Amino acid sequence: MLRNFTLILVASTAVGACTLAPQYERPVLPVAQTWSTPAPEAATTVSAADLDWRQVLVDPRLQGVVDLALQQNRDLRVAVLNIEKARAQYGVQRSALFPGVSGAVSEQRGRTPASTSPTGQPFETDVFNATIGFTAYELDLFGRVRSLKDAALQSYLATEQTSRSVRVSLIAEIANAWLTLAADQERLALAKTTLATREDSLRLVRQRVDGGAGSLLDLRNAETLAETARADVAVYTAQVAQDRNALTLLAGGDLPVDLLPPGRLDADSVLADLPAGLPSDVLARRPDVLAAERQLQAANANIGAARAAFFPRISLTGSAGSASTDLDGLFKSGTSIWSFTPQISLPIFAGGANVANLNISKADRDIAVATYEKTVQTAFREVSDALSVRATVADRLTAQERLTAAAADSTRLSQQRRDAGLDSALTLLDAQRSLYTAQQGLISARLAQATNLVTLYKTLGGGAPAT
Repeated sequence: MLRNFTLILVASTAVGACTLAPQYERPVLPVAQTWSTPAPEAATTVSAADLDWRQVLVDPRLQGVVDLALQQNRDLRVAVLNIEKARAQYGVQRSALFPGVSGAVSEQRGRTPASTSPTGQPFETDVFNATIGFTAYELDLFGRVRSLKDAALQSYLATEQTSRSVRVSLIAEIANAWLTLAADQERLALAKTTLATREDSLRLVRQRVDGGAGSLLDLRNAETLAETARADVAVYTAQVAQDRNALTLLAGGDLPVDLLPPGRLDADSVLADLPAGLPSDVLARRPDVLAAERQLQAANANIGAARAAFFPRISLTGSAGSASTDLDGLFKSGTSIWSFTPQISLPIFAGGANVANLNISKADRDIAVATYEKTVQTAFREVSDALSVRATVADRLTAQERLTAAAADSTRLSQQRRDAGLDSALTLLDAQRSLYTAQQGLISARLAQATNLVTLYKTLGGGAPAT
């Protein structure tokens, strides 16, 4: 009999070979086939989605910070644990495809009084049982269990993509925080240098005023510029400290000093340029788009489970074993027992619940389609915005460099004319003010160019994982 049960179990696991879920088809990408801002043609067929983060973030110090964050960041740790949880939930749902076989050994003792005894005499019974069997195993004839398993699998895969999206976002946040710290350090150094220069100028102007050769207006303008620089030093000192705190939080722990950025921001030595690729290639590989598609596939599978609820459900319960009044004779010849209980449950009237559940699953599928399409459209806009900035940021940087060079030359000439007595101190102070503003703008332009590359890395999908 045990062999017969084994054959029944093996055969039953092979019954559910199909589902009633609709055939899945990926929705057409609801975006154009070219970016709104034309990207320059790449010299190779490699796109940003094929590059890991080490090929994009080339500075060794920045790579060290990212390595620490990938090991210590708590948000990423939660995302990884969510993958483990989703994997376990999928395992629970998948286990329903197979019969749950369990064994039991029991002893039953009882006494029958004389008043109810068929012999008129009281007697006691002692029975030992050893059985192995399965309870309420559903034959998945219409794919209900298999559809639920498929939905759980797609949800698990969506969680994996969500975790990858968190990882890409974390790397981009760290890169931006590191670059911002570098820029603010450079702003602080510039403010300190400017303060020292303006204090020297203020001292000279004060001496001229005291000697009767300068005006009070020149003195007040010099004081204004010096105090402005002093205020900037205080502001950037606090900003640098805040930038370090933000970077420490993202890294998940204290950062070694040798991993902090150097004094000057240089995007060329920190980041590599990125080829954009075509929208159909890039968007279909972004982790958030892939996660949305997995959720769509899960909703599609749930329709199959809702349709299967209209059909009969067959469940099997069976066991086989041995029973004896003596423990020593439990497995001797002639003590075998068995039971087999098939059950068919046919939905006759459920008050419209099955129809309502099917409508819910279809609505969930339509919601998932709209969510997928919106995710694609959002991704298209993010990439297009980043490409729009890239198309102009180089011109902005070049113009800012020329502006800074012109302001520096103007300051030099004003200083010469002031020393020769041809111009007043006010002209020189205006030139120094313009130079300081241009130098600050140059730092901002360099930061914009660097963060634009980081944004492109993120919006293009983050590339393959680094090994």
